[in-house]
Amino acid sequence: MELVAYLRVSSEGQVDGYGLDVQQQAVTRWAKAHGHSVVQTFTDAGVSGARDAFDRPGLAAALEAIQEAGNGGLVVARLDRLARALTVQEAALAVIWRHGGRVFTADTGEVLADDPDDPMRTALRQVVGVFAELDRRITVKRLRDGRRMKAQQGRKAVGAYPYGYVGTGKGRERDAAALESEQEGVRRAVELRKAGMTYERIASALNAEGLPPRRAAQWWPSSVRNVILRADRLEPCGTERLSRRTRAMPQGQ
Repeated sequence: MELVAYLRVSSEGQVDGYGLDVQQQAVTRWAKAHGHSVVQTFTDAGVSGARDAFDRPGLAAALEAIQEAGNGGLVVARLDRLARALTVQEAALAVIWRHGGRVFTADTGEVLADDPDDPMRTALRQVVGVFAELDRRITVKRLRDGRRMKAQQGRKAVGAYPYGYVGTGKGRERDAAALESEQEGVRRAVELRKAGMTYERIASALNAEGLPPRRAAQWWPSSVRNVILRADRLEPCGTERLSRRTRAMPQGQ
């Protein structure tokens, strides 16, 4: 039978563990061992299994390919790669079965369609889906608790890292660390501000000295102000806290 393969990862952690390449090997090996051939492969990288099919380009394309073929089927490495929300799982399965397709997983074989004479078949499949969804919710809670704990400890919890900093570590150990190539610009901005220069003049100086901001084409007074005020709070790389006189200067200067 000709099959469409669907692969999905939702996070960097899965890329390192049960990544796309591992899933590809699993479905290819299973298909070959059972006399099937994988004719198309669709992927969704960095996409939650709780999203509906129309929010996942790879899954939507896989379902469309099965509908157009009118037969064949879908193979995934595990059922939770198809979905980690019971409603999404059941909706995707229904679409495939309605168009004459079959569904297989590399770890357990065929996911049998509903049979009114065998209600336990449906119940057991849905139990698997319930636990996949529960596992996802527990993971989300664990990550949320980790971010909350990091925030309480004054560490970087979420969001982009500001100018002068870069993310290091993984998972709960991930935090902001000084980026030396940008810390030079931070130190220079603080130095000029302590010398009494306005934000506008500091911006011009940084542009002239070849100390560029991270993304913009040039420095502006508002971006310089943000960098200096943040440096005053965080004291990066041994930079002294700004003097009371400097902090008391009008912010528009």
